[in-house]
Amino acid sequence: MRKQGEAMQALFAPFMPTTEATPPDPADLQHWAMSAAKLQKMWLDFGAEQAGRIEPLMARLGDPARWTTWMGEWFEQLPLARPDAQKKLWDDSVALWTQIMASYAGAGTPASGESAPDLPRRDRRFADPKWREQPVFALIHQTYLLLAERLGAMADDLAGIPAERREQVRFAIKVITEALSPANFPLTNPLVIERTLETRGENLVRGVEHLLADLRKGQLTHTRLDAFDLGHNIASTPGKVVHETPLFQLIQYSPTTETVDAVPLLIFPPWINRFYILDLNPGNSFIRWAVAQGLTVFIVSWRSANAEMAELTWDDYALAQIEAIDLVRARLDVPAVHTIGYCVAGTTLAATLALLARRGEAAKVASATFFTAQVDFEKAGDLKHFIDDAQLRMLENLASEGFLDGRYMAATFNMLRSSDLVWNYVVNNYLLGDDYPAFDLLYWNGDTTNLPFRWLRAYLVELYRDNRLVVPDSLSIDGTPIDLHRIATPCYIQAGRADHIAPAESVWKLTRHLSGPWKFLLAGSGHIAGVVNPPQSGKYQYWLNPDDPQTLDEFIAGAVETKGSWWPDWVEWIRAFGDAQVPADGRRVPGGPGDTAIEDAPGRYVKQK
Repeated sequence: MRKQGEAMQALFAPFMPTTEATPPDPADLQHWAMSAAKLQKMWLDFGAEQAGRIEPLMARLGDPARWTTWMGEWFEQLPLARPDAQKKLWDDSVALWTQIMASYAGAGTPASGESAPDLPRRDRRFADPKWREQPVFALIHQTYLLLAERLGAMADDLAGIPAERREQVRFAIKVITEALSPANFPLTNPLVIERTLETRGENLVRGVEHLLADLRKGQLTHTRLDAFDLGHNIASTPGKVVHETPLFQLIQYSPTTETVDAVPLLIFPPWINRFYILDLNPGNSFIRWAVAQGLTVFIVSWRSANAEMAELTWDDYALAQIEAIDLVRARLDVPAVHTIGYCVAGTTLAATLALLARRGEAAKVASATFFTAQVDFEKAGDLKHFIDDAQLRMLENLASEGFLDGRYMAATFNMLRSSDLVWNYVVNNYLLGDDYPAFDLLYWNGDTTNLPFRWLRAYLVELYRDNRLVVPDSLSIDGTPIDLHRIATPCYIQAGRADHIAPAESVWKLTRHLSGPWKFLLAGSGHIAGVVNPPQSGKYQYWLNPDDPQTLDEFIAGAVETKGSWWPDWVEWIRAFGDAQVPADGRRVPGGPGDTAIEDAPGRYVKQK
């Protein structure tokens, strides 16, 4: 214990307020030693526990030397080795340091209540005043921002390589520079140093506990997992599971109005996530809101893949959409349904509509709404950086028993916004030792689903990489060729202006492949908040253009902005196709007299891992 205490004292001696006249308190040293001993024991226990488990995982991920080679190749393409580039970087660095030191010259460390000097570069990761109060931390983070800025600029200026390769290099630099931020390391982050001194290392003990728990479960934690209970305080809109297949459960929600629209609404959520993104809590639930508007709402709850589903293909999901459409029509004895497809389910809905049109069954769908859905993947965003032959081989190695563990996809999506969804939590929960917040959206984000690898590989290759869905009759479903130009169903197309998963420019392209009427709406925010934006929140805005723009730029140039949620505009749009009302009775009330339901919503499938 004494040796541990001496080691910790030596480590933090430059920061500890001690002098020869005021030697360190033995009780403090003992507290430090206890923290160090806890850290050591946790790591030793974890190492013994995980012995023999890491090597197989690394083998499935691929040869680490290959990753090193790839990164070396990417950086070799940057002009960093050129003497002129090095000289400019050195000159700019010296100028930056001179400017920063001059701003502190003669002033010393700002006293309490005094403002720190203004610095040339700003970034919200370094917004806390402690990053500016002392010259050393100002120099550290300002130098980092300069280097990150220049490396990004070098990627932009690369010449003589294909555009997609340049984008890969740019993305790789972004990921690496975000990982190397001084905020992510305890000895270069003044907030972590201060917290460590205040708690005598207990924050690091709590942080390592969080880290080891995440390593054991193989997934980064974003929120308190015990704060939510499906069906009670999340995914709690009342309803019943009225049908079940090996692939999906069909949920019907209980009406809250005396009459309802004659045409029901059927929602297809993406099977790469849980459906309750549209039913997080009563305050922001799209499903609960739609029910309150007098719609009879159904939603498909997809089953998380297991070994029994290894042979599933895209055909199976498209045919499941048709099956669900027919089930709702038969259950309520109606000729058609309104549909919504979110993300990948929206992509599939477009193919489903083309399939129905080719077979002469388009009348089964009264309207189709697309939430952040792509069909033309030419400019599909950062996800395209994960699709080349080597990465597909790595995914295949990770897909045990024919399905890909959803935690890998979650890590991929987190990496697209690593500063917000990875390193922010590393700092707060691993380094500062903060407790996790109770946040329903983050709970949903971590509730992963497994994917059939056969479907995933075809989706990545045929759609993302080869962009075949927009080539008439290039793809077939159930033996029927697909041509999106056959879609005459009225379509409402929603995109998020800041969407990093389905960029607005990519979503817009759906308008170029339809033969029927369409309405395009650009919502504020991104892939989730751009969709889940209830009217009562008073947040964000949306844009509409009443003219006939031919490009997204033209749409934006002539668009009219409206503050708040776009949901009321959408419900007004679908009612333009018929607003006849019927009593909310009989099979409009799931589980009512004479109607046998399988179980209460949200059902079993959403709870299966």
